[in-house]
Amino acid sequence: MRLAGPLRVVAVVFLVGITWLLTSSVLGRDGGSFLRNFFSGGGEEPTPEPKPRKYKCGLSAPCPEKHMAFRIVSGAANVIGPKICLEDKILMSSVRNNIGRGLNLALVNGVTGELLEVKSFDMWAGDVSELLKFLRPLHEGTLVFVASFDDPATKLNDEARHLFEELGSTAAKELAFRDSWVFVGAKGIENKSPFEQRMKNSKSNNKYEGWPESLEMDGCIPLRAPLEK
Repeated sequence: MRLAGPLRVVAVVFLVGITWLLTSSVLGRDGGSFLRNFFSGGGEEPTPEPKPRKYKCGLSAPCPEKHMAFRIVSGAANVIGPKICLEDKILMSSVRNNIGRGLNLALVNGVTGELLEVKSFDMWAGDVSELLKFLRPLHEGTLVFVASFDDPATKLNDEARHLFEELGSTAAKELAFRDSWVFVGAKGIENKSPFEQRMKNSKSNNKYEGWPESLEMDGCIPLRAPLEK
């Protein structure tokens, strides 16, 4: 008589198995899924949330036709270097070993999107004349991408600040020691550039000891129509 209990359990399990096989064959239901639901009380397995899709340069949405995606990150204190990305290509970064203390500039053809030149200028111990030689001969429509690292302003003089203003900057005039600055301008721009951020060096608000936080800016830049000959 003591075997009656275990036999009943075996019979129940057997009947459940037969029922599952019949259900699977008739309805085409996955047997493994059925059993998991049966023994877990019928709860569905949680579906993992899909990761948000990233586009060129990590943008959250694609750029319109005839626009270029970009992302600029300024340096963090004097430790982590800046980065400039355009159309999913890294133009300047520590990994590429083409950045330096001060101002990091990338020149891009505003019609074709072709990279023309990259260069860094030490604004703490360098010579501002090198920066002036770089900016003075720019051709109409040239895009200028700028990312600061450590100190972008100590050596800046009035002419250098004015040249950046001509490219569409509103912050260059007051840029100061160890400010964080990211900017995209263009030679021949008629209005002020919409692509500019500045974080002032302030002892009361600095994220790092002696430096403000790093800035990050992204967006879509329209390609310029070819100049009429």
